[in-house]
Amino acid sequence: MLTAAHIAAARDRIGPHVVRTGCPESFALRELAGCQVRLKAEFRQRTGSFKDRGSLNRLMQLGPAEREAGVVAASAGNHAQALARHAARLGIPCTIVMPDNAPLIKVSNTRASGARVIQTGETISDGTARVDRLVAEEGLTQVHAFDDLAVMAGQGTIGLEILEQLPDVTVVVVPVGGGGMIAGVATAVKAEKPAVRIIGVEAEASPGAVKSLEAGAPAHVEMSDTLADGIAVKRIGDLTYPHLEALADDVVLVSEEEIIRAIFFLLEREKLVVEGAGAVGVAALLEGKIGVAAGDSAVCILSGGNIDMNMVSRIIDRGLWADGRLASLSVVVRDRPGYLNEVTGVVAIAGANVLHIEHTRAFGDIAVGKVAIEMKIETRGREHVAAIVAQLRELGHRVEEVG
Repeated sequence: MLTAAHIAAARDRIGPHVVRTGCPESFALRELAGCQVRLKAEFRQRTGSFKDRGSLNRLMQLGPAEREAGVVAASAGNHAQALARHAARLGIPCTIVMPDNAPLIKVSNTRASGARVIQTGETISDGTARVDRLVAEEGLTQVHAFDDLAVMAGQGTIGLEILEQLPDVTVVVVPVGGGGMIAGVATAVKAEKPAVRIIGVEAEASPGAVKSLEAGAPAHVEMSDTLADGIAVKRIGDLTYPHLEALADDVVLVSEEEIIRAIFFLLEREKLVVEGAGAVGVAALLEGKIGVAAGDSAVCILSGGNIDMNMVSRIIDRGLWADGRLASLSVVVRDRPGYLNEVTGVVAIAGANVLHIEHTRAFGDIAVGKVAIEMKIETRGREHVAAIVAQLRELGHRVEEVG
């Protein structure tokens, strides 16, 4: 089992080479959660995630022969980027096996650091066999993304920083994939303050920790696609599981829609760009899945910020639609001069903005003499949309909100 001494040694070893990330208070989350909430900004590490800590701690303990032969790892991206960067800095050859669907930015950044990248399979677990072959054929040393005591100790340095930055902490919320971070953080925090609650959060699409705790041992799970790709693993670690079982107070699940809302919340309210895996803790807090009281001091670890900008654009649109600030209306009017102007006039007078409009007569369920108008509008929110719909209906038009 990992010990506080391992983590203290890791901090001495990697301290000068990693970022001591900030832990500012979120006033928006305080209002919603009902207690003080701080955000541990691990996405501020040089490679955009907490993985800098564990990968560097492992690399710095390699022997001369291991350094010369090189290292290999299977990773969806964050561990890959961290290992590649620090291996390059230390002059160690690095090979990374990544899933075929790994985010482009993570693949590009890993290659840019000089690593050899091999893409295969759909998940991190699918690359394990390829890693084993490379270890056997090329004599490489595997640096596991989570199931390694040195990696776990490196991640545990987050816990030491949290205790210094928030001495009165009562709840620490940790994203869970393979379990390396929660194992390290829980070991560090519980050693000094056993009463602090450690709450793990994972995606419903990849519930490895929850299923393992139910089974009493590491369990293989079938996964669905998830925005939280950084914590999408088919099986929690053999080394990390005993720590999770012994030290975690609870593990909760969040849905894809809840993760999307959390990313959107962090973008709009906190001005922070956080990836799906990094936002799961905030999702759990926003949805009331973590029991906190007014007197609690909670810390939510934002574990990474390496998200594809195309995905950010889609999440913003999705968030605006969910909030009613973007809406699509289907309006059926009489095919007479002036009716199109009447409809757009209602929108304008209401203070909304027409972003896109289509006007067609050829529509299967519309009677002869009627016209369909499809409008995408920008509004102040759900009540504003309802008011516009009501005004259009008062004029005798058939109106439906689409999507």
